[in-house]
Amino acid sequence: MTSSRLPGKVLLPADGRPMLAHLVARLRQAPSIDRIVLATTVNAADDPLDAFARDTGILCHRGSEEDVMARVIGAAEQAAADIVVEITGDCPLIDPELIEQAIRMFRSNACDYAGNAHIRSYPDGMDVQVFTLATLRRSAAMTNAPLDREHVTLHIRQHPELFRPLHIVAPPAEHWPELGLTLDEDADYRLLKQLIEHFGSANPYFSCREVVAYLRRRPDLVAINRQVQRKGAA
Repeated sequence: MTSSRLPGKVLLPADGRPMLAHLVARLRQAPSIDRIVLATTVNAADDPLDAFARDTGILCHRGSEEDVMARVIGAAEQAAADIVVEITGDCPLIDPELIEQAIRMFRSNACDYAGNAHIRSYPDGMDVQVFTLATLRRSAAMTNAPLDREHVTLHIRQHPELFRPLHIVAPPAEHWPELGLTLDEDADYRLLKQLIEHFGSANPYFSCREVVAYLRRRPDLVAINRQVQRKGAA
C-alpha cells in the first residue's frame, strides 16, 4: 500500500472492483492452483490488504517489507505448499492460461525453476514463476544480498550451475516485451482500467493474446504508459 510511485495501487478500482480482486479472480481460473496466499508486510498501512484477504476468502501472510524472499517462504509455509507459483501483486491482468502452462511445464520437466520472467518476451505484467519451496529455501540459505532478498528468484535465475532453469518464451502472437501491463504508475492504472472495462463482464478473463491483438490496433492506448520507466532487476 505504500508504493512510492502509486500509493494504494492494488486497491484502486476498475469496473467496480479493486485491481487486486481482478488478480485473485484470475488466479482462481488456473486449475492447478490449490491455495492463494497474499504475502504482504507487517506495516500498519497494509492492514487493508489483510482485511481484503479475509473478505475474499484467501490466506494472508505478513512479513518483512525488505526481505521479500523470506516473506514468500513464510507464505508458502502457511499454505503448506510444496510447489510455489509466484505472481506479483501489480499484475492484475495475469493470464490464467500462462499460469497453468508454467505449472505444467515445471511438473513435466526435470527443473528447479520454470518461468517466463527471465527472458523478456511476454508483455511486462504477464510474469509467472514456479519453483518448489525446498528450492527457495536452498537459495535463501546461500545469499543475504539485498537485491536477491528483494527480487525473490534473482539468485536462482542468475545461478544456472546451481539451479536447473526452464525459461518459457512467448509465441509470436504474444511477443511484446516492451508493452507495460504492470501497475507501477498512474499512467499504468489508466491503461489497465481501460482494458478491464473494455473487455468487461462479457470477457472478464481475457487472455494475453487478446490484449496484444487489441492493443496492436490501438496505438493511442499503448501511448498512455509508454514513457513509464520500469524499476527492478531483470
